[in-house]
Amino acid sequence: MTQLMVVTAGLGDPSSSRMLADQLSETVVRISPPGTSLEVDTVELRDHALDVAGNFITGYPAPKLAAIIDRISRADALIVVSPVFSGSYSGLFKSFFDLLDTAALARKPVLLAATGGSPRHALMLEHAMRPLFIYLRAAVMPTAVYASPEDWGAGSATEQSLETRVQRASAELIAALQNIPEGPAAPANTAPDFETLLHPPTHH
Repeated sequence: MTQLMVVTAGLGDPSSSRMLADQLSETVVRISPPGTSLEVDTVELRDHALDVAGNFITGYPAPKLAAIIDRISRADALIVVSPVFSGSYSGLFKSFFDLLDTAALARKPVLLAATGGSPRHALMLEHAMRPLFIYLRAAVMPTAVYASPEDWGAGSATEQSLETRVQRASAELIAALQNIPEGPAAPANTAPDFETLLHPPTHH
């Protein structure tokens, strides 16, 4: 069973961030190859905001928050969606990902998405979100998806439509999932010990 974790930081109910998250995850499921066993697990961070704040005070996650962090660490891929606040991702979004172990997302496929009130904020995905997940060593998908009010219900698919971008990003995530190697990832800084360097093994 392939585990797809969806994390959305929308604050409204309903929120455009959750709408975009659902559209992305539903598209991934719909266009996955026949026979693919895909389980989608969606988390709305607003439901855990107090626990996120409390973790910074106590240094320990509450049980529900700890379970979410564990599920993310075990997931095969992520879709992450944040609203744009002051030209960047939300404070709740950043605070949550600050809680993850530095190796939790290493080499994990991650699809980035964001919502905002104007098309002008679309660059946030490239100058803020992408650097964050590259720092976390995630395998970030080439296509990031931004949705402004003009994108919803825009009609037929065009080269730049939200539907087209969702399809392209979803296809990239599926392709990344198909290429995930079996077994745990090797540490990024693995190196032979000093004795091995001095006396390399010989092969007959």
